[in-house]
Amino acid sequence: MPARSPQAPTSLDSPCDVGGWTKDGQHRATHVFEAAAWFRAIKPVCRCGHSATFNPYGIWWRFECRMWDGNLVKACQKFWCVRCGARTGKRVRPVRIELVDPSPDDIALPMPEEREWKRALSRFRA
Repeated sequence: MPARSPQAPTSLDSPCDVGGWTKDGQHRATHVFEAAAWFRAIKPVCRCGHSATFNPYGIWWRFECRMWDGNLVKACQKFWCVRCGARTGKRVRPVRIELVDPSPDDIALPMPEEREWKRALSRFRA
């Protein structure tokens, strides 16, 4: 029997530095920048069921400016549920982050300058 070639892990819990692929052949982002490069909005989901969707470019730029780790598993710690926070007085972190199609109702954060985005995208594609 021939030896199988090792496959890169593709789950969000993996320490893999680059995104993988789903069974459907779609990109699976593991970092905030990959989500922005593949135009996938970031949607943190709280255990109460509340969720919000963020514009991918604005959220990437926020992480970049604050020098936060863009890994989606660690990015979960940068979000908190407003509804649960108002009810309990504490910041309640989301249970998961989903990547969804962007919509006009997404929370818009300040966008990067076009040259900054193009520079980052060029490094990503290289």
